[in-house]
Amino acid sequence: MAAAAALARLEQKQPRARGPTSQDSIRNQVRKELRAEAAVSGNPEAPGSNTAPEPKEEGSAHLAVSGVYFTCPLTGAILRKDQRDARIREAILMHFSTDPVAASIMKIHTFNKDRDRVKLGVDTIAKYLDNIHLHPEEEKYRKIKVQNKVFQERIHCLEGTHEFFEAIGFQKVLLPIPDQEGPEEFYVLSEAALAQPQSLERHKEQLLSAEPVRATLARQRRVFRPSPLASQFDLPADFFNLTAEEIKREQRLRSEAVERLSVLRTKAMREREEQREMRKYTYTLLRVRLPDGCLLQGTFYARERVAALYGFVREALQNDWLPFELLASGGQKLSEDENLAFNECGLVPSALLTFSWDVAVLEDIRAAGTQPDTSILKPELLSAIEKL
Repeated sequence: MAAAAALARLEQKQPRARGPTSQDSIRNQVRKELRAEAAVSGNPEAPGSNTAPEPKEEGSAHLAVSGVYFTCPLTGAILRKDQRDARIREAILMHFSTDPVAASIMKIHTFNKDRDRVKLGVDTIAKYLDNIHLHPEEEKYRKIKVQNKVFQERIHCLEGTHEFFEAIGFQKVLLPIPDQEGPEEFYVLSEAALAQPQSLERHKEQLLSAEPVRATLARQRRVFRPSPLASQFDLPADFFNLTAEEIKREQRLRSEAVERLSVLRTKAMREREEQREMRKYTYTLLRVRLPDGCLLQGTFYARERVAALYGFVREALQNDWLPFELLASGGQKLSEDENLAFNECGLVPSALLTFSWDVAVLEDIRAAGTQPDTSILKPELLSAIEKL
């Protein structure tokens, strides 16, 4: 903001009829530097732009990938982003017919979004079960008053808790209350469930250790033949946090932003701007150029670590035990051991990387009088190779 204000003051002082000024020279120099940076990084976008490319229509034949998809961990079904919650809910509800205890636990942890409330409710249920386990002969611990204030505030408000109590052997019954006119509703543990304390303890541990059921990102692994289009990426709108309208608006303002911010920016200011740009990306599409020129492509979360890409590539290799390196644009080595995310490495919303065998491995192969095999992918992947 300070830089923009200073620039505005400078521009107001400039005579309009003059030719190019020093400020014009600075702006031109910045544009040249940004063009040079874009050329080094292989970014085909306009110079000085970190904004997301305008997404194409979903049915476009030129998209690098048709969209972002997910896998349901319960059914294995491939889901679109807008299908995730509904289809996982359906899968959990279907699971009640085969394992009601597991299904009710998944429902508690998945259907209720407030993780703090879930933890409080789960801990309270565990306390009830601990009391039964420690005092099996005391009847009062086998009964839970439904209208109890703690029960209402911590447990009754959570989806799935009723099903959990029923699944582990509680029954809802009306019991008379001394000195009270009408009966009250209680959860009462059955004698059959009380006779199996190990089962109650196991169910308690399952409840405490469970996590929400989440769809996993589908890598959409594809292999392409060598192509001069390897570094070109047309991405769908799924890859961006911004809506299509917001992306278009930002593109219209791109030239104004370059004019306003290219002058009087410190290094720290530029780094902060870059970080803000990186947060716009939720996913990234990565391609790895292999020794034979073929391309291995996959979809990742922008905040996933570099190690995930190494694992993805390793799964595709015939000899997955041999060490290798991945090089980013400009020959920068990406270390598998560094705890860096893709957006921290500038590998969003897409990037082309280069595969290279570890130097020591190459030396050993050549010392043996042979050359490294250029075709390194598993045969089943090569059989499905495509044209980019």
